[in-house]
Amino acid sequence: MKLKKWLESVLLLLVAMLSGALGAFVGVNIGTDVSDLPSAANVVAILKAHQIGHVRLYDANAHMLQALSNTGIEVIVGVTNEELLRIGRSPSVAAAWVNKNVAAYMPSTNITAIAVGSQVLTMIPKIAPVLVPAMNYLHKALIAANLNFRVKVSTPQSMDIIPRPFPPSTAAFNSSWNSTIYQLLQFLRNTNSSYMLNAYPYYGYTKGDGIFPIEYALFRSLPSVKQIVDPNTLFHYNSMFDAMVDATYYSIGAFNFDDIPIIVTETGWPSFGGADEPDATSENAEIYNTNLIRRVLNDSGPPSQPKIAINTYIYELFNEDKRNGPTSEKNWGVFYTNGSTVYPLSFSGSVQNTGNSSAVFCVAKDGADTDKLQAGLNWACGQGQANCAAIQAGRPCYLPNNLKSHASYAYNDYYQKMHNAGGTCDFDGTAMVTSEDPSYGSCVYAGSSNSSGGAGRSSSSTAAIAPMGSFGASSNLQVPILQSLISVISVFFALVSL
Repeated sequence: MKLKKWLESVLLLLVAMLSGALGAFVGVNIGTDVSDLPSAANVVAILKAHQIGHVRLYDANAHMLQALSNTGIEVIVGVTNEELLRIGRSPSVAAAWVNKNVAAYMPSTNITAIAVGSQVLTMIPKIAPVLVPAMNYLHKALIAANLNFRVKVSTPQSMDIIPRPFPPSTAAFNSSWNSTIYQLLQFLRNTNSSYMLNAYPYYGYTKGDGIFPIEYALFRSLPSVKQIVDPNTLFHYNSMFDAMVDATYYSIGAFNFDDIPIIVTETGWPSFGGADEPDATSENAEIYNTNLIRRVLNDSGPPSQPKIAINTYIYELFNEDKRNGPTSEKNWGVFYTNGSTVYPLSFSGSVQNTGNSSAVFCVAKDGADTDKLQAGLNWACGQGQANCAAIQAGRPCYLPNNLKSHASYAYNDYYQKMHNAGGTCDFDGTAMVTSEDPSYGSCVYAGSSNSSGGAGRSSSSTAAIAPMGSFGASSNLQVPILQSLISVISVFFALVSL
């Protein structure tokens, strides 16, 4: 038994290390207020058919957890708001919850996190005092079960606790929650956990009284004269999604915590609404979620945290027709319960191209102002996060060693990564788009048919929702590899226990 316990610990640590190497991912929330909800086995069949590698449950449904075993799919389980009060008052209740809903299913079911409650501070503020104690009790129970390195604890919160999210640089949490927020952030830092954020540009746009254009909410390009810029940092925001995430980073930073990553546990767009909800359309939902997937999978963060990818869960798998509220509230799903999509949305391979399928490149204009070209090159290789390694001395695109050539490469690398998420080919008037491939010799531009990275994403992003990653991290490992690893070692455990 001691050998088996030791092997289990090694397995969990190994899986955590493998997952930590993974790239950004997009997962899906699974709500259950559905009249004709498929069986757990059929839900998992839909997930596997569309290569969805990360899911969030709003509870710890035994049928779902069993059906997810030996699939490699990473799972966030949920403590419901109804369960929270008892857990926050009793360590023994928390321990029993972990033993029943987490430990009993691991390692065959790949549980990576516990989401404690749902938007507690805004939905049920009266029980906020027990939120962090509940999280502490659950974490201690995970330690006792030797699962704390694999399973993290956090709590999803709404953007509503940040009253003024724009400009992001001045955003701050509602001061009435200062004590609870500080305790929460301290817990997340101490346990190396992520802040869970529910971010909905749909509501930011529809409740914004026309302040921001809908293109900004949908990750679509804006003319240079309409660019959204933070006046304090001069950061350009290509989407409301990025601005919301950055507003949260700045709010966290106001408490002097600068080492807590953010994971977006809910975002999406409704595909249908009532007469007073004209923006809830299948076209807008398709545009939003398609562009969201592209944006997340470029492995970059928002302007203030460019190196921290934004792992994200789309809300949601199915339309929840039993939900109360306006018509749009029942129409956030991306699938019907028979497994067909509500609107065209790619979850594997290259994301569907909604524009011209022919390759388009972004290059520096002839005769462009040299100062502006230099500024554009500096921005693209810096804040713009273009990969400029190829134009360094001794690399394939260093020669010809001139400003126009280097700027063209940097501009194009940025454009290929970001144009589907709202990035433009302008650079203060020094850039232009062209259908002529600017590659030459061994210097291959991103987007070229000769590029191993494809037309706009790095080669590490081979599937829109498939790459398997840990809570707040992820890999170039594909689903079958991690899946096989888990399956093989699970069989080994079974043999050891005989």
